[in-house]
Amino acid sequence: MADCLFCGIVAGTVPAFQVVDSPDGIGFLDIRPVFKGHVLVVPRPHVPQLTDLDAKLLPGFFALVQRVAAAVPAALGAQGSFVAMNNVVSQSVPHLHAHVVPRTKGDGLRGFFWPRTKYASDDEAVSYAERIGKDLAGPGVTPGG
Repeated sequence: MADCLFCGIVAGTVPAFQVVDSPDGIGFLDIRPVFKGHVLVVPRPHVPQLTDLDAKLLPGFFALVQRVAAAVPAALGAQGSFVAMNNVVSQSVPHLHAHVVPRTKGDGLRGFFWPRTKYASDDEAVSYAERIGKDLAGPGVTPGG
């Protein structure tokens, strides 16, 4: 897509601090990192969000994300990583991207980047689980199982 920043990075017309270039996608440093070494992994084709990613591309894309999630802590001496993805809300560039952020105990990052809540009761939690499970159900799929 001509006006997509990440498509420009994939095409090589927009500069980036690239860490990996593969047929399944590319990874490059986030210019506003949570911590230094924060990598964005994007698929090559323009895909606005995860729900738009062709199922045939899922294995290769997530294998690349997995490789980056292993490489970041190993390369930086971090204890682990935080892997996240936004869909539409908080997605500053409308091109699917996974964040791989190096993590170390005591780094100051607490939980998720948004407030947490609780279910009022187990019944309310069951209601949410059933609603989502019903929407996921298809041939050969058992909700909650």
